[in-house]
Amino acid sequence: MRKKIVAGNWKMNKTLDEGLKLTSEIVNMVPDEVNNDALVIIAPPFVHLTAVRNLLKDQDRVHLAAQNCHSEESGAYTGEISASMLASAGAGYVIIGHSERREYFHETNEELAKKVNIALANKLTPVFCCGESLEIREEGNYVEYVSNQLKESLFHLPDEDLSRVIIAYEPIWAIGTGKTASSEQAQEMHAALRKYIASAYSDELADNLSVLYGGSCKPSNARKLFACPDVDGGLIGGASLSSRDFVDIIKSF
Repeated sequence: MRKKIVAGNWKMNKTLDEGLKLTSEIVNMVPDEVNNDALVIIAPPFVHLTAVRNLLKDQDRVHLAAQNCHSEESGAYTGEISASMLASAGAGYVIIGHSERREYFHETNEELAKKVNIALANKLTPVFCCGESLEIREEGNYVEYVSNQLKESLFHLPDEDLSRVIIAYEPIWAIGTGKTASSEQAQEMHAALRKYIASAYSDELADNLSVLYGGSCKPSNARKLFACPDVDGGLIGGASLSSRDFVDIIKSF
């Protein structure tokens, strides 16, 4: 049975002290039995990782992710972070291909495939993001577009490696545009992506992959979204910056 997951992406928010306070609040508010229902992950900025890891090391309710990694193991890449560095800092997960990385830093499917490879090689679990813009959505070929993102960045992997990946679908067209993605639209895309994976690999592998919703998920709509049969949780942005909102989303399961 695939895992239910709630992952908080803090993006470029919170000073170190603010991040430690938020982490402590989340750890103290998440019920002890939450791992029976959901895997909880937080992804603070790079500079917080070691300090946050120290807060998380004596508990097993909340797990640590990074927001990005470089596609090379090491080298002359000033300002970048390698997957091995992330692993050594205590991260167990890494977000790859977030829509903001694709848009602002022009990350390509080919580059993201390399990032997935390097993450897996360093025993990090990739949270691979995919999604379509408003233009693609309105053109109507959004399933094909997002499926191609999976194909070009993930389908080189053998079954064993792909089974370690978490997928996060981002309806970019519904983030900050004033438009809203309904639970029905979320379910449509999640089911379509799972079907596409099954066609390339197997029903069993596809059925066991966690596919998260990466739209504007908040306490008011999380329960309805998570009730969709192919929505296995959420990659949470703004709501993850409030301990109460984030934990309320976790409890939506």
